Amino acid sequence: MKTLRMIIIVTKFLFKKRFLGAAVWPFILIRESKLKVDPYFMNHERIHYRQQIEMLVILFYIWYVLEYVVRLIQYRKRREAYRNISFEREAYKNEKDLEYLNHRSFLMFLKYI
Repeated sequence: MKTLRMIIIVTKFLFKKRFLGAAVWPFILIRESKLKVDPYFMNHERIHYRQQIEMLVILFYIWYVLEYVVRLIQYRKRREAYRNISFEREAYKNEKDLEYLNHRSFLMFLKYI
């Protein structure tokens, strides 16, 4: 699948220190411009970008929030809840595989639930 164009915005105002960036379709928001050239960071955000497109954007956000709440109840720690959201599990597991998006199956995040 061909990678869709994304708009990269550098901003420090939207993030607390613990966040480096976020994919918020059609944007990828990052704290520092040097992250644009970090291949693993950008691949992680591109995986989220693809997930959002597959789920028609709004369904992605609804699912993300609902799953976060479930994981928060399950793990009782915010960081652990975040890291165990299926979208995040897929992105973290595959961020170092720079060819991942070229062979990723449709709705692959379901494997990580």
